[in-house]
Amino acid sequence: MNDNDRSIVGFTMLAHATVHTYELSVPVFVVIWLRQFSVTTALLGTVVAVGYAFFGIGALPGGVLADRVGARRLVIACLLGMGGAFVLLGLAPGVATIALALGLWGIAASVYHPAGLSLLSTGVDERGTGFAYHGMAGNVGIAFGPLVTALLLLAFDWRTAAWLLVVPAVLAVAYALTAEFDETAAVGTDGDGREQTDGGEHTGRSGDASFLADSRALCTTGLVLALLIVMMNGLFYRGILTFLPDVLGEFLPPITDYVHLFEPGSPMAEEFDLASYIYAGLLTVGIGGQYVGGKLTDRIPTTTGLVAVFATLAVVAVLFVPAARAGLGPLLAISAALGFTLFAIQPLYQATIAEYSPPDDRGLSYGFTYLTNFGIGAAGAALSGLLLSAVGTDGTFLGLAAFPVVGAGLALALARIDSRTDAA
Repeated sequence: MNDNDRSIVGFTMLAHATVHTYELSVPVFVVIWLRQFSVTTALLGTVVAVGYAFFGIGALPGGVLADRVGARRLVIACLLGMGGAFVLLGLAPGVATIALALGLWGIAASVYHPAGLSLLSTGVDERGTGFAYHGMAGNVGIAFGPLVTALLLLAFDWRTAAWLLVVPAVLAVAYALTAEFDETAAVGTDGDGREQTDGGEHTGRSGDASFLADSRALCTTGLVLALLIVMMNGLFYRGILTFLPDVLGEFLPPITDYVHLFEPGSPMAEEFDLASYIYAGLLTVGIGGQYVGGKLTDRIPTTTGLVAVFATLAVVAVLFVPAARAGLGPLLAISAALGFTLFAIQPLYQATIAEYSPPDDRGLSYGFTYLTNFGIGAAGAALSGLLLSAVGTDGTFLGLAAFPVVGAGLALALARIDSRTDAA
Protein backbone atom coordinates (compact mmCIF):
# COMPACT_ATOMS: atom_id res chain seq x y z
CA MET A 1 0.00 0.00 0.00
CA ASN A 2 1.12 3.59 -0.64
CA ASP A 3 1.37 6.32 2.01
CA ASN A 4 -2.17 7.56 1.44
CA ASP A 5 -3.54 4.02 1.70
CA ARG A 6 -1.69 3.45 4.96
CA SER A 7 -2.88 6.75 6.43
CA ILE A 8 -6.53 6.04 5.59
CA VAL A 9 -6.34 2.42 6.74
CA GLY A 10 -4.69 3.44 10.03
CA PHE A 11 -7.27 6.15 10.65
CA THR A 12 -10.23 3.89 9.95
CA MET A 13 -8.74 0.94 11.84
CA LEU A 14 -8.48 2.97 15.06
CA ALA A 15 -11.98 4.40 14.73
CA HIS A 16 -13.45 1.01 13.81
CA ALA A 17 -11.84 -0.67 16.82
CA THR A 18 -13.26 2.03 19.11
CA VAL A 19 -16.80 1.68 17.74
CA HIS A 20 -16.83 -2.06 18.33
CA THR A 21 -15.17 -1.77 21.74
CA TYR A 22 -18.35 -0.07 22.88
CA GLU A 23 -20.71 -2.26 20.89
CA LEU A 24 -19.49 -5.57 22.30
CA SER A 25 -19.01 -4.37 25.87
CA VAL A 26 -22.80 -4.23 26.14
CA PRO A 27 -23.42 -8.03 26.25
CA VAL A 28 -21.02 -8.27 29.21
CA PHE A 29 -23.03 -5.59 31.02
CA VAL A 30 -26.22 -7.48 30.10
CA VAL A 31 -25.21 -10.35 32.42
CA ILE A 32 -25.04 -7.89 35.33
CA TRP A 33 -28.18 -5.99 34.37
CA LEU A 34 -30.18 -9.22 34.29
CA ARG A 35 -29.25 -9.82 37.93
CA GLN A 36 -29.32 -6.28 39.26
CA PHE A 37 -32.60 -5.12 37.75
CA SER A 38 -34.47 -8.46 37.83
CA VAL A 39 -35.68 -8.14 34.24
CA THR A 40 -36.48 -10.87 31.75
CA THR A 41 -34.33 -11.62 28.73
CA ALA A 42 -37.27 -10.55 26.56
CA LEU A 43 -37.43 -7.07 28.13
CA LEU A 44 -33.69 -6.49 28.29
CA GLY A 45 -33.25 -7.83 24.76
CA THR A 46 -35.75 -5.22 23.57
CA VAL A 47 -33.93 -2.46 25.51
CA VAL A 48 -30.58 -3.41 24.00
CA ALA A 49 -32.20 -3.69 20.57
CA VAL A 50 -33.20 -0.01 20.81
CA GLY A 51 -29.56 1.11 20.95
CA TYR A 52 -28.46 -1.34 18.30
CA ALA A 53 -31.38 -0.29 16.08
CA PHE A 54 -30.26 3.35 16.17
CA PHE A 55 -26.76 2.07 15.34
CA GLY A 56 -28.25 0.90 12.05
CA ILE A 57 -31.01 3.46 11.42
CA GLY A 58 -28.62 6.38 11.68
CA ALA A 59 -26.36 4.81 9.07
CA LEU A 60 -28.60 6.01 6.26
CA PRO A 61 -28.39 9.75 7.05
CA GLY A 62 -24.76 9.06 7.94
CA GLY A 63 -24.21 7.76 4.43
CA VAL A 64 -25.78 10.87 2.93
CA LEU A 65 -23.55 13.08 5.07
CA ALA A 66 -20.49 11.03 4.08
CA ASP A 67 -21.15 11.90 0.43
CA ARG A 68 -21.70 15.57 1.27
CA VAL A 69 -19.21 16.60 3.97
CA GLY A 70 -16.54 13.87 4.01
CA ALA A 71 -15.47 11.28 6.53
CA ARG A 72 -13.19 13.07 8.99
CA ARG A 73 -15.79 15.31 10.64
CA LEU A 74 -18.29 12.47 10.91
CA VAL A 75 -15.81 10.08 12.49
CA ILE A 76 -14.67 12.64 15.08
CA ALA A 77 -18.30 13.47 15.94
CA CYS A 78 -18.99 9.74 16.22
CA LEU A 79 -16.15 9.24 18.70
CA LEU A 80 -17.18 12.21 20.85
CA GLY A 81 -20.81 11.12 20.89
CA MET A 82 -20.02 7.55 21.90
CA GLY A 83 -17.86 8.71 24.78
CA GLY A 84 -20.61 11.02 26.01
CA ALA A 85 -23.17 8.21 25.82
CA PHE A 86 -21.06 5.99 28.08
CA VAL A 87 -20.75 8.83 30.59
CA LEU A 88 -24.55 8.85 30.72
CA LEU A 89 -24.62 5.05 30.95
CA GLY A 90 -22.51 5.22 34.10
CA LEU A 91 -25.11 7.54 35.65
CA ALA A 92 -28.07 5.25 34.81
CA PRO A 93 -30.27 4.50 37.85
CA GLY A 94 -32.41 1.97 36.00
CA VAL A 95 -33.33 0.26 32.75
CA ALA A 96 -35.03 3.32 31.22
CA THR A 97 -31.86 5.41 31.45
CA ILE A 98 -29.82 2.49 30.14
CA ALA A 99 -32.11 2.45 27.10
CA LEU A 100 -31.59 6.20 26.63
CA ALA A 101 -27.81 5.94 26.92
CA LEU A 102 -27.64 3.02 24.50
CA GLY A 103 -29.90 4.90 22.10
CA LEU A 104 -27.58 7.92 22.18
CA TRP A 105 -24.59 5.63 21.68
CA GLY A 106 -26.32 4.04 18.68
CA ILE A 107 -27.04 7.41 17.07
CA ALA A 108 -23.42 8.54 17.49
CA ALA A 109 -21.92 5.23 16.34
CA SER A 110 -24.24 4.92 13.35
CA VAL A 111 -22.34 7.35 11.14
CA TYR A 112 -19.06 5.46 11.36
CA HIS A 113 -19.56 2.55 8.96
CA PRO A 114 -20.90 4.48 5.96
CA ALA A 115 -18.22 7.14 6.43
CA GLY A 116 -15.35 4.75 7.11
CA LEU A 117 -16.21 2.24 4.40
CA SER A 118 -16.88 4.96 1.84
CA LEU A 119 -13.45 6.39 2.67
CA LEU A 120 -11.79 3.01 2.18
CA SER A 121 -13.58 2.36 -1.10
CA THR A 122 -12.76 5.76 -2.65
CA GLY A 123 -9.39 6.53 -1.06
CA VAL A 124 -7.55 3.19 -0.93
CA ASP A 125 -6.14 1.62 -4.11
CA GLU A 126 -5.79 -1.87 -2.58
CA ARG A 127 -9.42 -2.01 -1.51
CA GLY A 128 -9.66 -5.70 -0.59
CA THR A 129 -6.59 -5.51 1.64
CA GLY A 130 -7.87 -2.27 3.15
CA PHE A 131 -11.19 -3.93 3.99
CA ALA A 132 -9.30 -6.85 5.53
CA TYR A 133 -7.17 -4.72 7.86
CA HIS A 134 -10.14 -2.52 8.67
CA GLY A 135 -12.18 -5.59 9.59
CA MET A 136 -9.35 -7.01 11.68
CA ALA A 137 -9.17 -3.77 13.65
CA GLY A 138 -12.90 -3.98 14.23
CA ASN A 139 -12.40 -7.42 15.67
CA VAL A 140 -9.65 -6.13 17.95
CA GLY A 141 -12.26 -3.74 19.33
CA ILE A 142 -14.89 -6.47 19.38
CA ALA A 143 -12.59 -8.64 21.50
CA PHE A 144 -11.06 -5.73 23.45
CA GLY A 145 -14.46 -4.39 24.53
CA PRO A 146 -15.74 -7.46 26.41
CA LEU A 147 -12.27 -8.42 27.66
CA VAL A 148 -11.48 -5.02 29.16
CA THR A 149 -15.03 -4.70 30.48
CA ALA A 150 -14.73 -8.07 32.21
CA LEU A 151 -11.38 -7.08 33.71
CA LEU A 152 -12.72 -3.73 34.90
CA LEU A 153 -15.66 -5.48 36.55
CA LEU A 154 -13.21 -7.45 38.69
CA ALA A 155 -12.14 -4.22 40.37
CA PHE A 156 -15.02 -1.77 39.88
CA ASP A 157 -18.81 -1.67 39.84
CA TRP A 158 -20.44 -1.61 36.39
CA ARG A 159 -21.10 2.16 36.44
CA THR A 160 -17.42 2.99 37.08
CA ALA A 161 -16.44 0.49 34.39
CA ALA A 162 -18.68 2.34 31.92
CA TRP A 163 -16.99 5.64 32.76
CA LEU A 164 -13.51 4.18 32.33
CA LEU A 165 -14.51 2.96 28.87
CA VAL A 166 -14.73 6.61 27.80
CA VAL A 167 -10.90 6.72 27.66
CA PRO A 168 -10.58 4.91 24.27
CA ALA A 169 -12.82 7.52 22.62
CA VAL A 170 -10.71 10.38 23.98
CA LEU A 171 -7.51 8.78 22.71
CA ALA A 172 -9.04 8.05 19.30
CA VAL A 173 -10.18 11.67 18.88
CA ALA A 174 -6.67 12.89 19.71
CA TYR A 175 -5.26 10.70 16.91
CA ALA A 176 -8.04 11.51 14.43
CA LEU A 177 -7.27 15.22 14.64
CA THR A 178 -3.73 14.60 13.35
CA ALA A 179 -4.43 12.19 10.46
CA GLU A 180 -3.92 13.50 6.88
CA PHE A 181 -4.99 11.81 3.63
CA ASP A 182 -6.73 12.22 0.26
CA GLU A 183 -10.26 10.82 0.57
CA THR A 184 -10.71 10.27 -3.18
CA ALA A 185 -7.26 9.09 -4.25
CA ALA A 186 -8.59 5.78 -5.60
CA VAL A 187 -11.18 7.42 -7.85
CA GLY A 188 -9.55 8.60 -11.10
CA THR A 189 -11.09 10.83 -13.76
CA ASP A 190 -10.87 10.75 -17.52
CA GLY A 191 -10.55 13.74 -19.79
CA ASP A 192 -14.27 14.47 -19.56
CA GLY A 193 -14.23 14.56 -15.76
CA ARG A 194 -16.19 11.35 -15.33
CA GLU A 195 -15.30 9.14 -12.40
CA GLN A 196 -13.66 5.82 -13.08
CA THR A 197 -12.88 3.02 -10.65
CA ASP A 198 -11.94 -0.63 -11.02
CA GLY A 199 -11.61 -0.12 -14.76
CA GLY A 200 -15.21 0.98 -15.14
CA GLU A 201 -16.85 4.28 -15.86
CA HIS A 202 -19.49 6.09 -13.91
CA THR A 203 -21.05 9.47 -14.45
CA GLY A 204 -21.56 10.99 -11.00
CA ARG A 205 -24.66 12.84 -9.93
CA SER A 206 -24.41 16.47 -8.97
CA GLY A 207 -23.84 17.27 -5.31
CA ASP A 208 -27.36 18.76 -4.92
CA ALA A 209 -29.17 15.72 -6.37
CA SER A 210 -32.09 14.68 -4.19
CA PHE A 211 -31.88 11.82 -1.74
CA LEU A 212 -34.78 10.07 -3.47
CA ALA A 213 -33.14 10.34 -6.88
CA ASP A 214 -29.89 8.91 -5.52
CA SER A 215 -31.77 6.12 -3.76
CA ARG A 216 -33.70 5.20 -6.92
CA ALA A 217 -30.42 5.03 -8.83
CA LEU A 218 -29.23 2.40 -6.35
CA CYS A 219 -32.32 0.21 -6.67
CA THR A 220 -30.83 -2.38 -8.98
CA THR A 221 -31.61 -6.07 -8.61
CA GLY A 222 -28.01 -6.82 -7.69
CA LEU A 223 -27.77 -4.23 -4.91
CA VAL A 224 -31.19 -5.14 -3.48
CA LEU A 225 -30.15 -8.80 -3.27
CA ALA A 226 -26.83 -7.77 -1.70
CA LEU A 227 -28.70 -5.73 0.94
CA LEU A 228 -30.97 -8.67 1.73
CA ILE A 229 -27.84 -10.79 2.21
CA VAL A 230 -26.51 -8.16 4.61
CA MET A 231 -29.82 -8.20 6.50
CA MET A 232 -29.64 -11.97 7.03
CA ASN A 233 -26.13 -11.55 8.39
CA GLY A 234 -27.24 -8.74 10.70
CA LEU A 235 -30.15 -10.68 12.20
CA PHE A 236 -27.95 -13.71 12.85
CA TYR A 237 -25.01 -11.65 14.18
CA ARG A 238 -27.07 -9.69 16.68
CA GLY A 239 -29.21 -12.64 17.66
CA ILE A 240 -26.20 -14.83 18.40
CA LEU A 241 -23.98 -12.31 20.20
CA THR A 242 -26.35 -10.35 22.45
CA PHE A 243 -26.97 -13.09 25.04
CA LEU A 244 -23.98 -15.30 24.24
CA PRO A 245 -22.05 -14.55 27.50
CA ASP A 246 -25.15 -15.50 29.50
CA VAL A 247 -25.72 -18.62 27.35
CA LEU A 248 -22.10 -19.72 27.72
CA GLY A 249 -22.48 -19.43 31.48
CA GLU A 250 -25.14 -22.15 31.38
CA PHE A 251 -22.57 -24.72 30.27
CA LEU A 252 -19.66 -23.78 32.54
CA PRO A 253 -19.08 -24.83 36.16
CA PRO A 254 -17.42 -22.37 38.61
CA ILE A 255 -14.00 -21.00 37.59
CA THR A 256 -12.31 -22.79 40.50
CA ASP A 257 -13.07 -26.11 38.77
CA TYR A 258 -10.63 -25.09 36.00
CA VAL A 259 -8.26 -22.47 37.44
CA HIS A 260 -6.96 -22.57 41.01
CA LEU A 261 -5.96 -18.93 41.20
CA PHE A 262 -8.82 -18.03 43.53
CA GLU A 263 -10.04 -19.53 46.76
CA PRO A 264 -13.53 -21.05 46.39
CA GLY A 265 -16.09 -18.55 47.64
CA SER A 266 -13.62 -15.63 47.62
CA PRO A 267 -14.73 -12.23 46.22
CA MET A 268 -12.43 -12.61 43.17
CA ALA A 269 -13.82 -16.07 42.43
CA GLU A 270 -17.36 -14.70 42.64
CA GLU A 271 -16.61 -11.76 40.33
CA PHE A 272 -14.58 -13.72 37.75
CA ASP A 273 -16.95 -14.77 34.98
CA LEU A 274 -15.30 -17.45 32.82
CA ALA A 275 -18.03 -17.11 30.18
CA SER A 276 -17.03 -13.48 29.53
CA TYR A 277 -13.44 -14.53 28.80
CA ILE A 278 -14.48 -17.36 26.49
CA TYR A 279 -16.74 -14.84 24.77
CA ALA A 280 -13.79 -12.44 24.35
CA GLY A 281 -11.64 -15.29 23.03
CA LEU A 282 -14.32 -16.25 20.50
CA LEU A 283 -14.37 -12.68 19.23
CA THR A 284 -10.57 -12.56 19.07
CA VAL A 285 -10.57 -15.58 16.76
CA GLY A 286 -12.73 -13.45 14.47
CA ILE A 287 -9.65 -11.36 13.62
CA GLY A 288 -8.36 -14.30 11.62
CA GLY A 289 -11.74 -14.69 9.98
CA GLN A 290 -11.73 -11.04 8.93
CA TYR A 291 -8.27 -11.41 7.38
CA VAL A 292 -9.15 -14.57 5.46
CA GLY A 293 -12.47 -13.11 4.30
CA GLY A 294 -10.75 -9.93 3.11
CA LYS A 295 -8.12 -11.84 1.17
CA LEU A 296 -10.80 -14.03 -0.42
CA THR A 297 -12.50 -10.95 -1.87
CA ASP A 298 -9.40 -10.40 -4.05
CA ARG A 299 -9.22 -14.05 -5.15
CA ILE A 300 -12.71 -15.51 -5.68
CA PRO A 301 -16.16 -14.17 -6.59
CA THR A 302 -17.69 -12.72 -3.45
CA THR A 303 -20.93 -14.66 -4.02
CA THR A 304 -18.99 -17.94 -3.85
CA GLY A 305 -17.46 -16.91 -0.55
CA LEU A 306 -20.82 -15.78 0.83
CA VAL A 307 -22.48 -19.12 0.04
CA ALA A 308 -19.66 -21.07 1.70
CA VAL A 309 -19.54 -18.95 4.84
CA PHE A 310 -23.33 -18.80 5.30
CA ALA A 311 -23.56 -22.58 4.94
CA THR A 312 -20.85 -23.02 7.56
CA LEU A 313 -22.63 -20.62 9.95
CA ALA A 314 -25.84 -22.64 9.66
CA VAL A 315 -24.00 -25.85 10.54
CA VAL A 316 -22.21 -24.19 13.48
CA ALA A 317 -25.49 -22.81 14.86
CA VAL A 318 -27.14 -26.25 14.74
CA LEU A 319 -24.15 -27.95 16.41
CA PHE A 320 -23.40 -25.27 19.00
CA VAL A 321 -25.58 -26.45 21.90
CA PRO A 322 -24.79 -30.20 21.52
CA ALA A 323 -21.06 -29.38 21.40
CA ALA A 324 -21.33 -27.07 24.41
CA ARG A 325 -22.99 -29.81 26.44
CA ALA A 326 -20.24 -32.29 25.51
CA GLY A 327 -17.61 -30.57 27.66
CA LEU A 328 -15.17 -27.67 27.80
CA GLY A 329 -13.05 -28.87 24.83
CA PRO A 330 -15.95 -29.16 22.36
CA LEU A 331 -17.37 -25.87 23.68
CA LEU A 332 -14.10 -24.06 22.97
CA ALA A 333 -13.84 -25.64 19.52
CA ILE A 334 -17.37 -24.74 18.43
CA SER A 335 -16.94 -21.21 19.88
CA ALA A 336 -13.75 -20.74 17.85
CA ALA A 337 -15.54 -21.96 14.71
CA LEU A 338 -18.39 -19.53 15.36
CA GLY A 339 -16.05 -16.58 15.93
CA PHE A 340 -13.95 -17.27 12.84
CA THR A 341 -16.89 -17.80 10.49
CA LEU A 342 -19.11 -15.05 11.87
CA PHE A 343 -16.52 -12.41 11.00
CA ALA A 344 -15.11 -13.95 7.82
CA ILE A 345 -18.31 -12.91 6.07
CA GLN A 346 -17.97 -9.18 6.72
CA PRO A 347 -15.31 -8.28 4.12
CA LEU A 348 -17.21 -10.41 1.61
CA TYR A 349 -20.48 -8.50 1.90
CA GLN A 350 -18.69 -5.14 2.14
CA ALA A 351 -16.90 -5.83 -1.14
CA THR A 352 -20.17 -7.07 -2.68
CA ILE A 353 -21.84 -3.75 -1.87
CA ALA A 354 -18.92 -1.92 -3.49
CA GLU A 355 -19.30 -4.03 -6.64
CA TYR A 356 -22.98 -3.11 -7.04
CA SER A 357 -22.83 0.61 -6.20
CA PRO A 358 -21.35 3.64 -8.04
CA PRO A 359 -18.43 5.44 -6.35
CA ASP A 360 -20.13 8.83 -6.01
CA ASP A 361 -23.02 7.23 -4.06
CA ARG A 362 -20.83 4.83 -2.11
CA GLY A 363 -21.53 6.53 1.24
CA LEU A 364 -25.28 6.27 0.64
CA SER A 365 -24.83 2.63 -0.40
CA TYR A 366 -23.07 1.82 2.85
CA GLY A 367 -25.73 3.82 4.68
CA PHE A 368 -28.35 1.40 3.34
CA THR A 369 -25.97 -1.46 4.13
CA TYR A 370 -25.76 -0.67 7.82
CA LEU A 371 -29.40 0.33 8.03
CA THR A 372 -30.16 -3.28 7.10
CA ASN A 373 -27.23 -4.86 8.95
CA PHE A 374 -27.51 -3.05 12.27
CA GLY A 375 -30.91 -1.35 12.05
CA ILE A 376 -33.11 -4.23 10.92
CA GLY A 377 -30.50 -6.64 12.28
CA ALA A 378 -31.09 -5.22 15.78
CA ALA A 379 -34.36 -7.15 15.80
CA GLY A 380 -32.15 -10.22 16.24
CA ALA A 381 -31.43 -9.12 19.83
CA ALA A 382 -35.12 -8.87 20.66
CA LEU A 383 -35.84 -12.12 18.80
CA SER A 384 -33.15 -14.06 20.66
CA GLY A 385 -34.43 -12.69 23.97
CA LEU A 386 -37.96 -13.82 23.15
CA LEU A 387 -36.76 -17.24 21.94
CA LEU A 388 -34.69 -17.79 25.08
CA SER A 389 -37.74 -17.01 27.20
CA ALA A 390 -40.08 -19.17 25.12
CA VAL A 391 -38.12 -22.17 23.80
CA GLY A 392 -34.80 -22.17 25.65
CA THR A 393 -31.27 -22.32 24.35
CA ASP A 394 -31.74 -25.28 21.98
CA GLY A 395 -34.70 -23.73 20.18
CA THR A 396 -33.00 -20.33 20.01
CA PHE A 397 -29.93 -21.61 18.15
CA LEU A 398 -32.03 -23.72 15.81
CA GLY A 399 -34.28 -20.74 15.07
CA LEU A 400 -31.35 -18.42 14.41
CA ALA A 401 -29.83 -20.96 12.00
CA ALA A 402 -32.59 -20.08 9.54
CA PHE A 403 -30.96 -16.72 8.77
CA PRO A 404 -27.69 -18.04 7.28
CA VAL A 405 -29.67 -20.65 5.34
CA VAL A 406 -31.70 -17.88 3.70
CA GLY A 407 -28.51 -15.83 3.23
CA ALA A 408 -26.86 -18.67 1.31
CA GLY A 409 -29.92 -18.93 -0.94
CA LEU A 410 -29.82 -15.20 -1.68
CA ALA A 411 -26.10 -15.37 -2.50
CA LEU A 412 -26.79 -18.20 -4.94
CA ALA A 413 -29.48 -16.07 -6.59
CA LEU A 414 -27.02 -13.18 -6.91
CA ALA A 415 -24.44 -15.51 -8.44
CA ARG A 416 -26.96 -16.64 -11.05
CA ILE A 417 -27.70 -13.03 -11.99
CA ASP A 418 -23.97 -12.44 -12.43
CA SER A 419 -23.57 -15.54 -14.61
CA ARG A 420 -26.47 -14.48 -16.85
CA THR A 421 -25.01 -10.99 -17.19
CA ASP A 422 -21.62 -12.42 -18.15
CA ALA A 423 -23.26 -14.74 -20.67
CA ALA A 424 -25.11 -11.86 -22.27
